[in-house]
Order: sequence, then C-alpha cells, then structure tokens
Amino acid sequence: MAYDDMRNRDANVKETHDLIASDKVEGTKVFDPAGERIGTIERILVEKRSGKVSYAVLSFGGFLGMGEDHYPLPWSKLNYDESLGGYRVDLTREQIEGAPHYADEDESYWTPENGRRLHDYYGVAPYWL
Repeated sequence: MAYDDMRNRDANVKETHDLIASDKVEGTKVFDPAGERIGTIERILVEKRSGKVSYAVLSFGGFLGMGEDHYPLPWSKLNYDESLGGYRVDLTREQIEGAPHYADEDESYWTPENGRRLHDYYGVAPYWL
C-alpha cells in the first residue's frame, strides 16, 4: 500500500481480511472441537522482540469476574472459526482445566520455568524457538 493510501485510512479500523485489533480479540469466545463454548479470551500476550502473539489468556470460572482462573494457551492452539465467530481449540474444557494456570492475584506466574511447563503440557514448540 502506498504511503498516501495509508495516511487516508481510518485509524479506528478494527479488522481487515487478515488482521484484527487486539481489543477485538479480547472478549472473543473460545470453543472446543464439538463447538461448545469453553471460555473467553481475556488478553493476548505479544513477545516484545519479535512482535508475534505468543499466548491467549483464557478465563472462565468464578462468579461475576471474581475468583476466575487464567489459562494461558499458546497462540498456535487457536484457530479462528468464522461459523462460530470465535476461536476453536482441539482441547476439551477438562484438558484446559488440567493445564498450568494462575489466579487473578498471581503476578509472578510468568517465569521461564512456567513457560516450559505450559508448552510441554500442550505439546507445542515454545514461541522462543
């Protein structure tokens, strides 16, 4: 796209054919292989140096947003399903509930060791490789 075309584009655009704004991903529903809703994407985490999305943090449980646990999913585990208007994973809710997760108050979760545990659990290569 030419520079002049980019200057005239609306900075508030949330989605194109291939791109989506982070604030539109947050709140998107996540479904299991059967199309049953598992939870909602609470946030996405971007690797600082590469700029690639590394994780989607799924939240469910609790009551009125209190006491929810947070389940980081490697981004590679999510596939957007237009027919559902959300992301589909090849996991059941029970599998995700058994995954490494953290409570709302736990700010110390993101350590290299927990990152390795997370990727080992899901059987996918870490984003840093």
